[in-house]
Amino acid sequence: MSPELLARSPEHRVAPEDLEFVSRLVRERSANVLDRGKEYLIEARLLPIARGEGLSSVAALVERVRQDRHGRLAARVVEALTRHDTSFFRDVTPFEALRKVVLPELVKRRGSEQSLRFWSAACASGQEAYSLLMTLCDHFPQLRAWDVKALGTDLSDEKVQRAADGRFSQVETNRGLTMVVLLKHFQADGVGWQVNEQLRALAEFSPLNLADEWPDLPPMDVILLRNVLDAFDDATKRKILARVRKVLRSDGYLVLGARETLAGLDDSWTAEPYGNVVLWRP
Repeated sequence: MSPELLARSPEHRVAPEDLEFVSRLVRERSANVLDRGKEYLIEARLLPIARGEGLSSVAALVERVRQDRHGRLAARVVEALTRHDTSFFRDVTPFEALRKVVLPELVKRRGSEQSLRFWSAACASGQEAYSLLMTLCDHFPQLRAWDVKALGTDLSDEKVQRAADGRFSQVETNRGLTMVVLLKHFQADGVGWQVNEQLRALAEFSPLNLADEWPDLPPMDVILLRNVLDAFDDATKRKILARVRKVLRSDGYLVLGARETLAGLDDSWTAEPYGNVVLWRP
């Protein structure tokens, strides 16, 4: 029986007070808001952790976390409930916009500097950052002589380490990569694949909680903040956007998810629609 079905069986359901505790913990640690009606998601994602810890139920896991809400297990619970689905070249259109609009313009503007900086916020295991770098390498060969770096950050230490290693399963590479692209930018690694050294040298990954204080970041030309803001309340969204504005160069681009908008949050940004996405300018 799958973890999802087990999570809904009576012995694995979580009491309302435990669900409230977990939701509060996630909000305190990450500022992510778990909407009501997410009981199924909470139970399904926490059950594998409980099993891995040798515990009989999700309720037992929650009780263990109550005893040490700042420990290793609490961190795993928060990471499990704030992870986002990802894939290479996810949603396609944002990468078309980068290739056809954003990058040609930036290459012209940065010709004298010959330097570009990109930031994939909430990068998960690195697919977005590597997709961006593959776009650069495949369509802008002149940038090989430039100083180019892509920073990827995520709340999860485990995801960040995976991104830095650049190792992906066959299932992960099947999601978004053609065989031509796979063979060009990856090398076989056991039953999976690893991003080649040339591409990994252009990427840097580190943990960062967007809702906490940020370290000093270099000025960015492009910030990818896709499918992230909707997890926060409006006050946290505005705080993050204010920080983004300080990091993003005055002629840079902010890319959000297709269903995300700055309307009503910060109307000082300029929207430039491209297909089903919007490029935002400070």
